[in-house]
Amino acid sequence: MSIESRIASNQPDNFKFSKENESQIKRIIAKYPKGRQASAVMPLLDLAQRQHDNWIPMKAIELIAGKLDMAEIRVLEVATFYTMFNLKPVGQFFLQACTTTPCWLRGSDEMMRAIKDRYDINSGETSACGKFSLLEVECLGACVNAPILQVNDDFYEDLDYQTTCDLLECLEAGKSLPVGSVLGRSGSEAINGATTLATVKPKTASAGAKKKRSSINA
Repeated sequence: MSIESRIASNQPDNFKFSKENESQIKRIIAKYPKGRQASAVMPLLDLAQRQHDNWIPMKAIELIAGKLDMAEIRVLEVATFYTMFNLKPVGQFFLQACTTTPCWLRGSDEMMRAIKDRYDINSGETSACGKFSLLEVECLGACVNAPILQVNDDFYEDLDYQTTCDLLECLEAGKSLPVGSVLGRSGSEAINGATTLATVKPKTASAGAKKKRSSINA
């Protein structure tokens, strides 16, 4: 996907951070030594995206560049490198689907098929209803509970075709859902449940210890 195709053709005439975000920006920049303000570029991009309906207009790129004394192209390079940043409007539910090896081996194809069957969209597209946008991404870092679908800030794990359909149906209905494994796995435990220490037998006293206790009791 080219950079041009990732940037919205319709751009707002201006962008201004809210008063609350301006205060937050001051706190963020203060964390870095003088001359190293560019290190704050990612949190500022995140603030801009959250303030502007989950996407970053070019006016925000320009504003952030000015605040951090960076060339605009450097800010744009960061914004286009990470799939977490959107440079054009997305739906209310931004679906980031991991299809790299661990997720693929655990059935991400079925997860993607469920999304395709329901909304007739491919990566980089938005559903006809405007609520769901899909992006195929690289590893999301939760391989042990693959396959993974990130919905906005939340991870849903251990998905298959049916559980993906159930998830999408709940999102459409505005129902709150527990995040994490749809199978109820706790953290990264094995698919069949916890195994650590599950078969360890309690230690028995040695013959010497038993003899010593007997003499004491006597």
